Amino acid sequence: MTALGPHALILAAAALGGAVNSVAGGGSFFTFPALVVAGMAPIAANATSTVGLWPGSLASTWGYRKDVKHLRAPVLPLALASLVGGLLGALLLLWTRNETFARIVPWLLLTATVLFAISGRAVAWLRARNRGVLHPAILLAGQFAIAVYGGYFGGGMGILMLAVYALAGLDDIHAMNGLKSLLGAAINAAAVVTFVVAGIVAWPQALLMVAGSLLGGYFGARLAKRVAAQRVRQFVIAMGAAMTVKFFFA
Repeated sequence: MTALGPHALILAAAALGGAVNSVAGGGSFFTFPALVVAGMAPIAANATSTVGLWPGSLASTWGYRKDVKHLRAPVLPLALASLVGGLLGALLLLWTRNETFARIVPWLLLTATVLFAISGRAVAWLRARNRGVLHPAILLAGQFAIAVYGGYFGGGMGILMLAVYALAGLDDIHAMNGLKSLLGAAINAAAVVTFVVAGIVAWPQALLMVAGSLLGGYFGARLAKRVAAQRVRQFVIAMGAAMTVKFFFA
């Protein structure tokens, strides 16, 4: 256990996660490890982290509502694919043994950290060179695959969505972020309902995370006007790398 008590650790991690989500994303790098360090089993920690951060994703979706209003992408089919994929991913998590998930987690964290580290340049590169090469059916299949991953773990999910949208020919970054927020909220909605019905959410910790993430999101949005998003991203990448090393050698 850290110098902080478990509740203080969880609240601080949720506030930090909500703050970085409002600026650059990557909040799960803080919330999931904090719950594991506080003594929670990995699968319950993942489910509780998803529930705790979900209200923040809803708030982000509302903030981008005008940017997706006139989007040409097939939003309804993509939302349905997100819901179904998120449900399937959450069910896959429930069917996974804690021991197996604990062995997978370091690799998931490593993948998410690498994706987060290369995302900015990768998405910019794709946007600069793409001329709408993805067929709508391929876009739908890509979103479904990302949704399954998101329901199962979720780290780096938003980065994968931005890359797919760039390949699909979207060039308005605000619309892309809005679509990412909307569909990410749909994926997490399916996962949240699944985890709640399965009874694996630790509600005292989840509610503490909801409060912390909303508080962090509010102040994070204000901080975003004063601190460069790139600095926040560098901090998140460093934390992701540290958590990856910790879980590999735990």
